[in-house]
Amino acid sequence: MSDIKPTGLNRPLVERVDVKTGFKCNNRCRFCVQGNKRDVHGNKSTDEVKETLRSARKDAESIVFTGGEVTIRPDFLELVAFAKSLDFKVIQIQTNGRMLAYKEFARQTVEAGANEFSPALHGHTADLHDYLTEAKGAFKQTVRAIKNLRELRQPVITNTVVTRSNYRHLPEIAKILLGLGVRQYQFAFVHPVGTVADNFYSETPRMTLIEPYVKRGLNLGLKRRVVAVTEAIPYCFMKGFEQCVAERYIPRTKIFDAKFVVEDYTEFRLTEGKAHGPQCIECSWFQLCEGPWREYPEHYGWDEFVPRTDPCQQEPR
Repeated sequence: MSDIKPTGLNRPLVERVDVKTGFKCNNRCRFCVQGNKRDVHGNKSTDEVKETLRSARKDAESIVFTGGEVTIRPDFLELVAFAKSLDFKVIQIQTNGRMLAYKEFARQTVEAGANEFSPALHGHTADLHDYLTEAKGAFKQTVRAIKNLRELRQPVITNTVVTRSNYRHLPEIAKILLGLGVRQYQFAFVHPVGTVADNFYSETPRMTLIEPYVKRGLNLGLKRRVVAVTEAIPYCFMKGFEQCVAERYIPRTKIFDAKFVVEDYTEFRLTEGKAHGPQCIECSWFQLCEGPWREYPEHYGWDEFVPRTDPCQQEPR
């Protein structure tokens, strides 16, 4: 593996803060990047989270509540209202969506100040989604949550983690999301850490296998003028869909994690999270591409990553 990194990176101020309020969750996803943090760290106290929110407001006007599953906290509505009192302009809830299946709770969340929602749907059927989340009934609740949020006229930005179990069904997942009226959907390649670290081959598909399904799923959204993007899929697998690579648009984010802070998640991805192989520097898209999660080539190697020779049509960061 090489430590070669693209150059020409700008370094703007933080644009968004992610606050992990804790790691307890009512799902137990087979691909969870947080691994066993729920057992090690649990949830932060109300006062701890409020102090973090005060600190975070000094950095940005946009905040994401995340975890774990933030909506199962007894103080969830109080924390959202507190964020609103601090004058955060964008208050996004990153969630599995299950609690928001209850219409009154969804309404109270909006009234408290949340104004953007990022639920996750990982399967086109209850059997697949519930298998991946290890939570019976989760699919029905997540779909109901999206419907509730749309009825409340809230922007919905979904995430689907691409795994060995669901990659063939990405077009079907896209059809469901489009039918639900989401503003944006994302296909995020599984990050082989946390829960996946010990089960890499059972959860992590080959990128050459997922490519046609990813593109078909994206194309359905593009035809409907819906934002459809990917994360952690390099440009060598995205020819013709370069505008869908989310890393081009992800805001500079500061993450308040369990016991530490990631000052710049973009920098973290480039220096610790992602990697480039020795052939990547030959690619015409090298200046833009972050490469795959570094665990991927550690297991599968670099043979799939073929440098592109067509001219890069975008400016480097």
